[in-house]
Amino acid sequence: MLKDQDRIFTNLYGMHDRTLAGARARGHWDGTAGLIQKGRDWIIQQMKDSGLRGRGGAGFPTGLKWSFMPKESDGRPAYLVVNADESEPGTCKDREIMRHDPHTLIEGCLIASFAMSANACYIYIRGEYIREREALQAAIDEAYDAGLLGPNAAGSGWDFDLYLHHGAGAYICGEETALLESLEGKKGMPRMKPPFPAGAGLYGCPTTVNNVESIAVVPTILRRGPEWFAGFGRANNAGTKLYAISGHVNNPCVVEEAMSISFEELIDRHCGGIRGGWDNLKAVIPGGSSVPLLPGKIMKEDCIMDFDWLREQKSGLGTAAVIVMDNSTDVIKAIWRLSKFYKHESCGQCTPCREGTGWMMRVMDRLVSGDAEPEEIDMLLDVTKQVEGHTICALGDAAAWPIQGLIRHFRDEIEDRIKHKRTGRVSAVAAE
Repeated sequence: MLKDQDRIFTNLYGMHDRTLAGARARGHWDGTAGLIQKGRDWIIQQMKDSGLRGRGGAGFPTGLKWSFMPKESDGRPAYLVVNADESEPGTCKDREIMRHDPHTLIEGCLIASFAMSANACYIYIRGEYIREREALQAAIDEAYDAGLLGPNAAGSGWDFDLYLHHGAGAYICGEETALLESLEGKKGMPRMKPPFPAGAGLYGCPTTVNNVESIAVVPTILRRGPEWFAGFGRANNAGTKLYAISGHVNNPCVVEEAMSISFEELIDRHCGGIRGGWDNLKAVIPGGSSVPLLPGKIMKEDCIMDFDWLREQKSGLGTAAVIVMDNSTDVIKAIWRLSKFYKHESCGQCTPCREGTGWMMRVMDRLVSGDAEPEEIDMLLDVTKQVEGHTICALGDAAAWPIQGLIRHFRDEIEDRIKHKRTGRVSAVAAE
């Protein structure tokens, strides 16, 4: 269990003062200039040593990502872009950082931008986050007034500007290249890679896009040392992590815990257990709506909440948005609802996703009601395979994976529904 003194986000629930004075009292903005004066190479090496993997879902090593930025400028400016477009269904961790502990993010932006030779950083915040934007903007204004941002930021000798950009509520803008397009004032449609953002990103300049949580933990890691951070979790799954647990638990919550905690401990310790007891657990989506669900049996027995264990089970940690479903859930309908979401949010640029998401949703419609043929299950699975991996961005995969998880683990339930509907139809005909 994570001890209170090891928590990075000390005001996650807004119990304390979220202003600059409150943040400083909790140890933020402490010796920031000293950290920056140790130099770029030192900061990037510390991040590599800490083992921090991106908290936005993909889990790519953060220090390695930073090191892709050009060492010497060719005259173009460099940018850091923070992805605060938290639109994955089930995910609500970054909003707590921005609402209640915004200075962790702002200080992280300064240090990370310096490490990548960026004099400017843009935070792209989700369109629906109105109050979060107000809280974050107030914190940015405070930091400017205190000389922590702007010329000679925090007395470090580095000039740094931080801008908050409000999106308009499109899920696709959470994909890094679509986010950059939107930031430039264009339609939020993903770009082809290469070129990768580190070579040509925002306005054609070297850019790194990072998740809010990935950036907000940086100052604390540098202060306490990478060994401290790497001491949590299994090898290659280091650090603390915000878990957002929703659904059929007694106390849904967002909580900071060590990586590689067991699912059972996470739920019992922080959520007061499964609604109706552990025998009532049906399925869990362990990392936000785009990762395949896992049946309760697998989750209950030996589930470890980290990137590698969940990947071995053909699912993923994603953003660690844990959606718990008990036996009252119509799991087929739940996955239909997700396929409807992905159909609605597809940008339509790639044919497999534009056509496939609608097609998958319409077959799911029939599976929910049972008005389908048994062979349609395999046909649907076949179509998900044709969408997955054949699109510019990962939205096609995100639409395909929940359905694949459903068929993998709950095929018998789909078949039963079709059979039940069929026998109902036959007896109804006989009655006539």
